Amino acid sequence: MKSTVLTLQKQKEEGNKITMLTAYDYSVAKLIDAAGIDVILVGDSLGMTMLGYEDTLPVTMEDMIHHTACVSRGAKDAFVIADMPFMSYQTSVRDAVYNAGRLIKEGHAHAIKLEGGASVCEQIKAITEASIPVCAHIGLTPQSTNAFGGFKVQGKNMQRAKQIVEDALSVQEAGAFMVTLECIPEKLASLITDILDIPTIGIGAGNGCDGQVLVYHDMLGMFTDLKPKFVKHFGNIGEEMTKAFVSYRDEVKSKAYPATEHTFKIEDEIMEELYKEYR
Repeated sequence: MKSTVLTLQKQKEEGNKITMLTAYDYSVAKLIDAAGIDVILVGDSLGMTMLGYEDTLPVTMEDMIHHTACVSRGAKDAFVIADMPFMSYQTSVRDAVYNAGRLIKEGHAHAIKLEGGASVCEQIKAITEASIPVCAHIGLTPQSTNAFGGFKVQGKNMQRAKQIVEDALSVQEAGAFMVTLECIPEKLASLITDILDIPTIGIGAGNGCDGQVLVYHDMLGMFTDLKPKFVKHFGNIGEEMTKAFVSYRDEVKSKAYPATEHTFKIEDEIMEELYKEYR
């Protein structure tokens, strides 16, 4: 069954956990979709996993539109959410609505995600009024890594915990249909999940959220530049890929590959004529 804003809300109400994974291209989107994952997030994490940047800040709107369009072509049932990159919505409400619209119109996303709490509620309200669903993102917001002094757990003291709760209530009031909670204490995330009417998606926020999201490179052991505490390897695909690449290298050098079964035939008479003419 195709996932929508309504089916995701129903999952929260029924206690049916929501599953979300990142994808950045057609082939992986097809695999994730076939696995029955509810939501695919085209995250600006592609800046690190796909483009090799140190963080998400250099990612552009063109990057996001390109990768979102690829994913959308591969996702048949999964709900596709696209991240709004750094400075695509902070500059003005008009810029936020315009850029969100591009991700829907050109990238064919079903919804967009932006980072921030009360500070971006004006943008959330305007985007939702343009009939574009918005997933909010609070707690550790990677686009604010310079302000936070790095990738650090948020909400561990009373002042910051209360601010995150208020941010959650604010984005819901502004019209967000879902909120991502990143790197906050498990009990705090559970409280927010209990008091909100909209679904919460955790990443490093414990099992009390309505759903979970991971970067697929992380959960498959394909990205080793950074390994957050909350990441679990559900497969060592990165290691298996390296083994396969080494095997390919060795077989090419030893001439074991390609073997006869990997080649195409031509009639000997044709080859004899070609040899007579060219050698």
